[in-house]
Amino acid sequence: MKKDRIIQQLRQHGFRMTKQRTIILDIVLQEQCTCCKEIYYEAIKQDAGIGAATVYRMLGVLEEIGAINRKTVYRVECK
Repeated sequence: MKKDRIIQQLRQHGFRMTKQRTIILDIVLQEQCTCCKEIYYEAIKQDAGIGAATVYRMLGVLEEIGAINRKTVYRVECK
């Protein structure tokens, strides 16, 4: 449910959901990651082509639309 809502928000802001963005979103939804590097290391296990910059950009977008909060850990804020 949260995932669908976040994807809808991303699309409303003009972002398309690529395979790499979907992988990153799934990781954020599954775990309470404490830093971008943790998310990056989990992401490259699923797709070695994901770059660190892709992870940082996606997390920035998720924070910008209010879906996550990066103050202490990456956790989903979308209800």
